[in-house]
Amino acid sequence: MSSTMENGESATQISKKAKISDHLDGIPPETLSKLQKDLDGFDLPREKLQVIMSLLKKDVNRGLGKHSHHRAPVKMLPTFVRATPDGTEKGDFLALDLGGTNFRVLHVRVLEEEQKMVKMDSQICAIPQEIMTGTGEQLFDHIAACLAEFLDSQNLKGHTLPLGFTFSFPCEQKEIDKSILIRWTKGFNCSGVEGEDVVKLLREAIHRRGDYDIGSVAMVNDTVGTMMSCGYRDQSCEIGMIIGTGTNACYMEEMKNVKRVEGEDGRMCINTEWGGFGDDGSLKHILTEFDVEVDKTSINPGVHTFEKMISGMYLGEIARLLLVKLTKDQLLFKGKTSEALLTPGSFETRFISEIEEEESGLKNTETILTQLGLTWDSVDVRVVRVVCDTISSRSARLCAAALATLVNRIRVNRGRGHLKTTVGVDGTVYRKHPNFSEELQTWVRRLSPDCDISFLVSEDGSGKGAAMVTAVAQRIALQSRLLEDSDGEDEEEEEEDEEDN
Repeated sequence: MSSTMENGESATQISKKAKISDHLDGIPPETLSKLQKDLDGFDLPREKLQVIMSLLKKDVNRGLGKHSHHRAPVKMLPTFVRATPDGTEKGDFLALDLGGTNFRVLHVRVLEEEQKMVKMDSQICAIPQEIMTGTGEQLFDHIAACLAEFLDSQNLKGHTLPLGFTFSFPCEQKEIDKSILIRWTKGFNCSGVEGEDVVKLLREAIHRRGDYDIGSVAMVNDTVGTMMSCGYRDQSCEIGMIIGTGTNACYMEEMKNVKRVEGEDGRMCINTEWGGFGDDGSLKHILTEFDVEVDKTSINPGVHTFEKMISGMYLGEIARLLLVKLTKDQLLFKGKTSEALLTPGSFETRFISEIEEEESGLKNTETILTQLGLTWDSVDVRVVRVVCDTISSRSARLCAAALATLVNRIRVNRGRGHLKTTVGVDGTVYRKHPNFSEELQTWVRRLSPDCDISFLVSEDGSGKGAAMVTAVAQRIALQSRLLEDSDGEDEEEEEEDEEDN
């Protein structure tokens, strides 16, 4: 935890610092002084966070620019989602969620009169290894077959339902129903799909079968699904954020600022891909030696700099490297490491959450250190808890700075002195860490004082959220048809009025 005491701290921050000072009790002053040197690199007071916000603000503008986006580390991808729910959406929808070795099919019913989404049923289908590395045709035939089986089980084969498709691989989205796969990840390597439109491939597979059809399709990024699933419950939700294995956010941007898409009117949801913030070296000034090492040994060195300081995939490894250094410096475990502690990936991110639990944290720390084959005493336990808190605290503050940048942007875009908005959130770090959400919220409010921000945890963003994107797209399509009709009538009325005068 930061050693810096700042003015105007909330009761939450003060009570948290009191908890940390409890961990520091009993640590010899000499140890504490040496420990502080390593922990200071993680300290992010308000001034540093404001510098980070200023850097991100520049990158957001670069990412939205027509000529600068290709070299921007924060990609700011248009999603072609042009509105959030207004509560009038209704009907039956399908959702497909493909992001790993399993995929899910869901049937979602949206009830306008009760203002809620009901998951009617769902089915998980495995994707065998030979299909993951076979042809694209085999993969989409397999998906189409599983979808057919699900429709049969729900007695929906005769219905042509709209479908929300969460496809969690790097894609360039051209329209809401057109998304080109850039490259496979997560062990997939199906031939004939990279560079192709995945919606087209899905439709072709369904047509090859010929025993059912689907309606309109909406491609959905998981952050957008999070925003939309929360947006149906709270219509002021215009930001979606994920802090789990990875981190990302989306928000509603004014169309006039989205230079890569034609049109000046209205808004569009932008998938920021903020995990890439700092990939151009702009965050070098806050990287610690442990961040540099985590990046160097990752599968994608030099990529996703911001994500590697924040998300669940990396926090445990940052903690492990710091614990190894403190041990080698004779500040922990009497200078004796263990084979487990020296093994990359052995200190899991979930350990950080368990160690920081207020009631059971001490006991949890003792159990974890024993499992790692370490000989510890009470001072070691306290030092480990401070280390974990320092790393998770930095993560929460970095997230807060990025989120505050988006919230402030929305307020300024709309020319408001004050903005009231809601953030839809998902991800294991946010959901499961005992202090993370509290610290994130405290710092966001501190960094965007002219905004009143609520937080809503998403219920199944990749399922219900995908269905909701489809429902909103359908509502807008109907509204725009109605608008075209009424525009014509208005002109006729105006002409009649002129003739009467």
